[in-house]
Amino acid sequence: MNKAELIDAIAGEAKITKADAKKALDAFLTTTSKALKKGDRVALVGFGSFAVSKRAARTGRNPRTGKEIKIAAKKVVKFKPGSELAKTVK
Repeated sequence: MNKAELIDAIAGEAKITKADAKKALDAFLTTTSKALKKGDRVALVGFGSFAVSKRAARTGRNPRTGKEIKIAAKKVVKFKPGSELAKTVK
């Protein structure tokens, strides 16, 4: 499902216009991104939680040449599904 299909689905489920659904989705994405950038955790009970995690620097290998390369440390976003979402997907 892409963003346009998600907007259509939200509009149909909530019985709102596509424009309002797009505004709501964009607001959710912006707010979540800002919170994660600050280092906050975003938890939606039953659905799941988004959090920022630090990934340590490590040594990797270039698959083409086999030469070792250094991979820098960085922050990554992780999603942990909630129990209701996990049951639904099963």
